[in-house]
Amino acid sequence: MVGGSSELLIDPSAELRKRKLIELSKQRPRAVPRTCRQRASFYATSFFVLAAVCAGSCILFLVPLYVDPAISTLVADFVPQPVLCTTLRKEEHSGIFNCTWSSCREGCTSDMYRCTHIYVNYTPYGNDTELEGEATLLVNIKGCGYPPDVNCSNFTAEYGKESAVFPCHYSRQNRTIVMRHYDRDRQVEIIINYFAIPFVITVVTSVVLCVMHCDCRRTPPPVVRRTRIHDQR
Repeated sequence: MVGGSSELLIDPSAELRKRKLIELSKQRPRAVPRTCRQRASFYATSFFVLAAVCAGSCILFLVPLYVDPAISTLVADFVPQPVLCTTLRKEEHSGIFNCTWSSCREGCTSDMYRCTHIYVNYTPYGNDTELEGEATLLVNIKGCGYPPDVNCSNFTAEYGKESAVFPCHYSRQNRTIVMRHYDRDRQVEIIINYFAIPFVITVVTSVVLCVMHCDCRRTPPPVVRRTRIHDQR
């Protein structure tokens, strides 16, 4: 018994499991390498998806912040040639009902309980009194903005002083509104850069992705066979 064969020490069940594992590993399908066309399609799809997502996100965030004020400014139809404005008075108000508008507010949704109203009198250069009138001075068409473009402390200190004289632009649609600066070309540029270009990119990339991955060919409708049921007498 002591000098018996060493094969008796081998567990036959373990040897059988080992053989089965080797056979299963041989039967596993090997990964098929991608062709150049498949790789190009994968990278192109990733690029167009990323472009569509970025352009769509830009539209969602930039339209309320920049595009909407630019469109409102163009609709207000401010005069391109400045007129002469003179500050009449500055009023500080508090309370949500007294602050439905503000000459300048840093943050369009912040500090709604305090506001500054600046009233001016404007006359065209040459002392033409036909267009003379009292109006409210706004930093922009919305009367609000975000730093560094809008600095309300400097705006109020410079134009809120009584009898301050400066050039301004009044609205042809509502002559009770004037702005210190107005550039029509700048407003058109904002609309093109912040809305038109992202919108075109979103549409083009969506169409390209649809062409790449959707089967737009016309397929015939399935044929439905109808069976007639005869009355059996």
